[in-house]
Amino acid sequence: MSEITLRVAPPLPSVADKLKFYATWIAAALVLAALPNIFASGSALSTFSLIGISIIFSLSYNILLGQTGMLSFGHAVYYGLGGFLAIHAINIVGSHKWPVPLPLIPLIGGVTGLLFAMLLGWVSTKRSGTAFAMISLGVAELVASSALILRTFFGGEAGVSANRTKLLRLFGWSFGPQIQIYYLIAAWTLICMIAMYALTRTPLGRMSNAVRDNPQRVQFVGYDPHVIRYMAFCFAGFFAGVAGALSAINFEIANSAYLGATESGTVLFATYIGGVGFFIGPVVGAIFVTLMSLGLSDLTSVWQLYFGLFFIAVIAFAPGGLTGLLMMHRPLIRARLLGRVLPSYLVAFVPTLAMIVGLMLAIETLVHYNVNSDEDPHIKAFGIPFNAASPVTWIVSAVLIIGGFLIARRTWARVGQSWDDASAAAREKAVAA
Repeated sequence: MSEITLRVAPPLPSVADKLKFYATWIAAALVLAALPNIFASGSALSTFSLIGISIIFSLSYNILLGQTGMLSFGHAVYYGLGGFLAIHAINIVGSHKWPVPLPLIPLIGGVTGLLFAMLLGWVSTKRSGTAFAMISLGVAELVASSALILRTFFGGEAGVSANRTKLLRLFGWSFGPQIQIYYLIAAWTLICMIAMYALTRTPLGRMSNAVRDNPQRVQFVGYDPHVIRYMAFCFAGFFAGVAGALSAINFEIANSAYLGATESGTVLFATYIGGVGFFIGPVVGAIFVTLMSLGLSDLTSVWQLYFGLFFIAVIAFAPGGLTGLLMMHRPLIRARLLGRVLPSYLVAFVPTLAMIVGLMLAIETLVHYNVNSDEDPHIKAFGIPFNAASPVTWIVSAVLIIGGFLIARRTWARVGQSWDDASAAAREKAVAA
């Protein structure tokens, strides 16, 4: 008697799930459209434009790191090459008066990133882990050094500039004002976010997760992990090229900094700080890192140091990133038990803040003596004036650091106890993490 195999198809999404899905993206589109009406200044529009570019770039990097488990130190290669080709395309189209509007130029950057990812990715993705990371670093250094040698294409240290207003006008828009560029970047950001989210729901997205978790089992069931890594690498290169093209359009210039280690490091920081385990994580990280970079650069001359210390703190104490921290509290919110841990958070916040202030005071004083020792010791950092030459400054800094650390250790132990009690109560209410 022959055996009959029954295959049960996965349940189709309910009407409520579909409405929730579409409502989320419609709400995102409405927020993007309304932001210029709330924050109408030029600096705000520029900041929003940078955030949009960073979101696309970070989500493209998450295809490698979060979805497929490939740590890359050279993702800026495809971002930069997409930016350079976009700038050259603007110059060529503008000089020949071809009927190509500016909103189509990011596609050129995306195709450029895709082509170079196809060219370089097959060898790069043969191995994963440390080997892939080192190969990506070598490719990045090779391309970055070539940018200073091939001056005809890359323009040397000065880069290549263009005038975006020379292209065909679309609905009367010249894309000269920053608000028009904001809407262009916002539209592409929304399109790319939807496309990359849809990619995570495809069989390729699921198999990428499987390759990340257990490549041996993927190979056992008949799939080639190398091919899956290569396809994910190509998609990541495409969206990175779109981000690079939007950046080139925004600044009307592309230079060797687009290809450097700084860009690769920044997107790594944004993705990891936001949380690689969640699709929304790189979005949160891109917003946070962009605002933090712009804000700290106005407050202190050594903002990169604080940025690095914060990144180390996230790795040490919050490996799931900022989104992971927020998601940890979801069971408590659903069980209505968040109020049990909030008081302990508030108690621990005070000594932790004191320790951070003392550390910042010590850093700014050391920077003054090592960098600006000939200048007036009465300096201002983060809007707070103090005398770097006064012994009182060192005493206050030491007291805040040592006292804050000792008290914070005790208070955070209490936070852990409160967290365990609240989590146990949530499990009793059948609310799982």
